[in-house]
Amino acid sequence: MSTAAAPLRLERGESPARRAFRRFAQHKLAMFGLVIVIVFVLAALLAPWIAPFDPLETSWTRLRKPPSMTHLFGTDENGRDVLSRVLFGARASLMAGVIAVGGAILIGVPIGLLAGLGGRWVDIVISRVADAMLSIPFLILAIAMAAFLGPALENAMIAIAVSASPIFVRLTRGMALEARSTDWVEAARALGNPLWRTALVHVLPNIIPPLLVQATLAIAEAIIAEASLSFLGLGQQPPNPSWGSMLNSAQRFIEGAPWLAVFPGLAIFLVVLAFNLVGDGLRDALDPRSHRR
Repeated sequence: MSTAAAPLRLERGESPARRAFRRFAQHKLAMFGLVIVIVFVLAALLAPWIAPFDPLETSWTRLRKPPSMTHLFGTDENGRDVLSRVLFGARASLMAGVIAVGGAILIGVPIGLLAGLGGRWVDIVISRVADAMLSIPFLILAIAMAAFLGPALENAMIAIAVSASPIFVRLTRGMALEARSTDWVEAARALGNPLWRTALVHVLPNIIPPLLVQATLAIAEAIIAEASLSFLGLGQQPPNPSWGSMLNSAQRFIEGAPWLAVFPGLAIFLVVLAFNLVGDGLRDALDPRSHRR
């Protein structure tokens, strides 16, 4: 039996936003994912206060110590506390995910609106460029751009934002083309509204729900991309903690000290799963055509 919320009718005086919230609240897996996201966000924000040790502090007397009451996640090859590094690594991963997807939206949505409302030739040019970028696997394109820009977390976020933007271009374009044929958009254009006003006032508010769903799912992909880039040495640079760079260091000690890979890998798994669950819940809650038995 599906765990998604059953379709709810709009009660008298209830706004669509409130109905969507009720549907989302009844989606058990989505609420579970939201709780995990909140926990990771709080852990990232409060890391300086809740981390038991300095994530950069090394000690030659506690190299690769297994998990214990003193070091709950053990220590790494330099004697650094793994729990503290996982907590601070959440900052890099979540920041990269949110900022990169925000950048992708800022790039993709205006271009998608221009493609959908700007006329045939503008649409053709933008669509062909977006198709060409989408023909390259997302992670491969991000790696290539990060390698070109240079190894740094900021450059990794730029690479992820540019690589993810074609998805938002295509989504926004499709929604804009659909909205262009509606009565209110045709009326706005007949009244002489400029293209930018038609796009911002009459089209954009009606395509926010699918953009919100796509953004939530894209954050999960961006977190994986940031971890992959850091694993390859193109993201967060040592000694600053990052889940991807921690996995890179752990591969040399996987047999003798498996906790070095287990905990950052588990963190990536949980946060990516959580964002995907939240995205699925938002899709079911915001889609009026969603019907579940």
